[in-house]
Amino acid sequence: MGVDIQGKLRLALGTMKDHASVGKAMMYNHEGKGLCNIEVAVVRATGHDNGPIDDKHMHEILFLVSNSPGSIPFLAERISRRLGKTRDRLVALKTLLLVHRLLRGGNRYFEQQLRCAHASGHLQMSPHCFLIKQNPEPSFHFLHKYAAYLEERIGWVINQAGKLEPVMSQGDLEFRCYDEKSVDMVFRKVPKCQVFIDRVLDCSPFDIFPCDNLAQAAMCNTLKESFQVYKKYCEGIAVLVNMFFDLTRPARALACQILKRASHQSLELYEFYQNCRRIIGNKHLEYPLVQIITMDHVLALEKCSSYIATSKPENSSPVSTKNVPAKLHAAMTGKMYEVDGISNVSLESQTLFSCTLETKMSKVWVVFEDEDLDSSRVSL
Repeated sequence: MGVDIQGKLRLALGTMKDHASVGKAMMYNHEGKGLCNIEVAVVRATGHDNGPIDDKHMHEILFLVSNSPGSIPFLAERISRRLGKTRDRLVALKTLLLVHRLLRGGNRYFEQQLRCAHASGHLQMSPHCFLIKQNPEPSFHFLHKYAAYLEERIGWVINQAGKLEPVMSQGDLEFRCYDEKSVDMVFRKVPKCQVFIDRVLDCSPFDIFPCDNLAQAAMCNTLKESFQVYKKYCEGIAVLVNMFFDLTRPARALACQILKRASHQSLELYEFYQNCRRIIGNKHLEYPLVQIITMDHVLALEKCSSYIATSKPENSSPVSTKNVPAKLHAAMTGKMYEVDGISNVSLESQTLFSCTLETKMSKVWVVFEDEDLDSSRVSL
């Protein structure tokens, strides 16, 4: 059995750097405010070893921040500095995992303040901040994609029901003319879900080695959050189809764009989950049912919308199916009919999804506890 001399030297050198960083933080003591303890906890939580983030360091960080008013920007700066200065992939990955865990481990106030620190620039996770760049190895590619995922994830919160939902800003109020809650969900939250799913799809399981416990743990947490968002995503798509012909002409055009994007994403997500099932070594993950959205149904909706727009081009009020020809009306109401050469088209929300794939849907929001991974793997 060969000895990994290079790995042992890297670990020894990294340990010396960690001790030096701890000593420097304790020496300056940051003007006696006790903030050095936060920096020390960050360094110890993101050491150069391949082990998990120790719970005691996590609890220490949360305790110190809760007892030091105004210390969250300082914590964010220490995390950003740790991430920006390191040339070690393990340190960078553990620092990102620390951010991910803080987003799930703190209270609502802490989560909000951490988000504000990110918006103000105190917390930086963007891949361009890394000193680790242009490395062809798959593990480094995953590191950058995971950072991009966290950039999106910080814009989501865990609500009182324990479910992820996006933080909506004033700039998202594009459709203020709609007051209905269902329309608000479709045009504000469904696109957010699509962006979230895109960032998840970027985190390819092929970039993760089976022996890379830290990356495996990061991917498991990402997958669990994607399951929750995908469920909300499916609910939004069903609402969109049900209300489609009650929308105004501009809203129907945007709805078609959303559905076309959803059609492509459903196929990609199905393949993505299939690959994760084979590669990610966590048997406790409950993958959701992936509902495939066919482009034929989306195009049929678009054809129906085009006919209505032609017959009533200037009317921006919700449309009526009263004067629609029989074939189009049948398609709109869910009956089997041929619409401009497209046969066997049914536009009910239940039939927009042509088939259901995968195994089963998780009905419960999964809390990321230490027992989530097998005992032989790292749990973060």
